[in-house]
Amino acid sequence: MKKPTSPKQIAANRRNAAKSTGPCTSRGRAISRMNAVKHGILSREVLVQSRVHHESAEEFESLHRRFFDDLRPEGALEEMLVDQIVTAHWRLRRALAAESGEISLGIDGGERRRRHSPSPTLQWMQWLAFGDPFQAMSESSIGSSLIVCWLRDLRDAVKREGVITETALHSLAARVGGKPTTLVAELDAFRLSLDSGRTIQGPAPGDTPKAETLAFLDRRIAEFQHRKWACVEEEESEEEARRSAALLPSAPALDKILRYEIKLERQIHRNLTQLERLQRMRSGESLPAPLTVDLSERD
Repeated sequence: MKKPTSPKQIAANRRNAAKSTGPCTSRGRAISRMNAVKHGILSREVLVQSRVHHESAEEFESLHRRFFDDLRPEGALEEMLVDQIVTAHWRLRRALAAESGEISLGIDGGERRRRHSPSPTLQWMQWLAFGDPFQAMSESSIGSSLIVCWLRDLRDAVKREGVITETALHSLAARVGGKPTTLVAELDAFRLSLDSGRTIQGPAPGDTPKAETLAFLDRRIAEFQHRKWACVEEEESEEEARRSAALLPSAPALDKILRYEIKLERQIHRNLTQLERLQRMRSGESLPAPLTVDLSERD
């Protein structure tokens, strides 16, 4: 038969229990609340520590401490709920970082592809596919720049020869595969009209054929320079529009991120609700049983 406990033993047990009720000071309680940070399973596993990406344990611990100071859990169950809230919040921040990464990849990757596409060979094939390559070239900044360079070469030849020669025109046509073009036809018509004394705009008083030809080429060079800068403005405007359009991730990535965020936000809300009930019950409030609704998520 078990010996009954004496009054002296009961009193001694009470004194010993009073000595082991945990920390009594504010500093001691704050340190005790951080036990979940040091020993919680979720807290240890949430950090990504890969070969090329390391999440900050110090930053996570600081976040954990702020939540514990704000929510002030007591007991293992409340600490577990706060730990789950912090972990879900950390993962939610990671989801936002993933969204920013997807957007950056979309913007930078699209710009890189457009900068390197089409290749020079493919660009030439596209221009030559048109009936008049010069017309297609004049609709882009790089094409207009090439035409300006070729006209300047022709102008240098006129300064040496005094006129536009057939050889110079053949050389210009050869640069686009020998195809007939409006620009070569225009230059040839100008050359013939100059030979017959009937230029397109008529000579200025005292002009020589060489001076008139150089003035004509200067006008055409200025026109293509103007086209070039107009194309540059259009291309920059289009590039800016493409960057703005890329500020949203692709549909599959966006759907994946949003589903992940919704799941985490629901988890945070559920844990906060459970924590609030526990703390109100601990303070002596009488609460009705929670209404439980089981919702299934569709994939």
